[in-house]
Amino acid sequence: MSYCTNTNCLSPQNNDTANFCMNCGKQLLLKDRYRPLDLIGHGGFGRTFLAADEYLPSKAKCVIKQLYFSQAEPNHFNPKVAELFCQEAIRLDDLGEHPQIPQLLAHFEQDEQLYLVQEWVAGNSLMQEIQQQGVFRESQIKQLLQELLPVLQFIHSRNIIHRDIKPANIMRRYSEKTHTKASNSNSNLVLIDFGIAKHLSNTKLQETGTKIGTPEYMPPEQLRGKVFPASDIYSLGVTCIYLLTGISPFDLFDISCDRWVWRDYLLPENQVGTHLGKILDRMLQNSLPQRYKQANDVLQALSHQPVSLQNFDISASDSENEKPEIDYTQLRDLLKKGKWQEADTETWKIMCLSLSKPIGSYLFKGDIEKLPDDDLQIIDQLWTRYSRGRFGFSVQKEIYDGVERDYVKFCAVVGWSMYNSHSAGSDYYFNLKAPMGHLPTRIWMGGSQWWRHANTFAAKLEQLVN
Repeated sequence: MSYCTNTNCLSPQNNDTANFCMNCGKQLLLKDRYRPLDLIGHGGFGRTFLAADEYLPSKAKCVIKQLYFSQAEPNHFNPKVAELFCQEAIRLDDLGEHPQIPQLLAHFEQDEQLYLVQEWVAGNSLMQEIQQQGVFRESQIKQLLQELLPVLQFIHSRNIIHRDIKPANIMRRYSEKTHTKASNSNSNLVLIDFGIAKHLSNTKLQETGTKIGTPEYMPPEQLRGKVFPASDIYSLGVTCIYLLTGISPFDLFDISCDRWVWRDYLLPENQVGTHLGKILDRMLQNSLPQRYKQANDVLQALSHQPVSLQNFDISASDSENEKPEIDYTQLRDLLKKGKWQEADTETWKIMCLSLSKPIGSYLFKGDIEKLPDDDLQIIDQLWTRYSRGRFGFSVQKEIYDGVERDYVKFCAVVGWSMYNSHSAGSDYYFNLKAPMGHLPTRIWMGGSQWWRHANTFAAKLEQLVN
């Protein structure tokens, strides 16, 4: 089939060998070379066609992007527009040097319409993958970030922002003949649809009203017409939580609370660890200063992987040599069942065991400094995982830092009284309605001395948060 590129054609489909449209008479071949075969996408700035290059004996497939303008606008096409288009094409040609970005094959003007011809990527988009195979797991999201973040760093270093990162614009490359994953690249993921990319150096980039992208994946600043490298990081973060949940990003944000609630939609068998969860949360920050500024910043955070629960098979048999001395099975099961008070007591027990102290002993400053990092980290990961990020030592640490390490303000935020009762249940609330950071309790801190040790404990947790 041949497809007519006349935007006003009422019947654009023609037979394979036609040279002119049977409906409107427009020449079908572009530049007497490229034959549009099918319309595969369209938006506010143009349309995308699957095409064949008839100059080549194989009639290799390619992608044609047609940038069209409203005929109602008096200056819909002029030499200045063509000049800017050529500048953009030069930038896109430069990007094509990267193996995970489609190559630009040609650019031209025909009948006052502008065209880009790009490499066709054989494969499925991540949107097609999730529809066919279901939601992604944590390991797949980590791999996705490790493969795509270097691409973002590459384009940002060349003063280009993609502005429309979403599952439909990330392809997994396959061999056209065998339909198997390509093996000629370190990564099978390809970032597509650079036809609407803009220069950072272009002053129009900063003008309010320049809205390009997909609303579900756009950061707040982009909705106001301004973009930065961090804008692509935000969109990639939204892409990740969509792939983890299969839920529209519009439904993953609670407007009434002004926060993302993507963890609420994770399947029980598809939970996300604390480390990756914190990275995604920072990628999704509405505030630019609180978001990662560069793609390399996210890569660096990923590389600083803390000790993972996956490194410890807490259900393994005692005969395994690599099994840790501390058994976390009871704590895990209590947290999984939402038995928060029993889990709080079990946490105290584990911390005593990790220090070789009698169970029920209070911990003091010297004890805190000696707490094994691995044990502290695993306890925190279990608490944050099963409370869905509501409880845990790292949660408390972030709150403590947020109130400038003022113990009185901290107690007010987490719902603790100013003294520490010797009874595990007298002053605390053991349910998910308790304030953020309310659990684990501080009963293991020698009497009423939590505030004396707060800075020491916060320092101990520094690496766990970072």
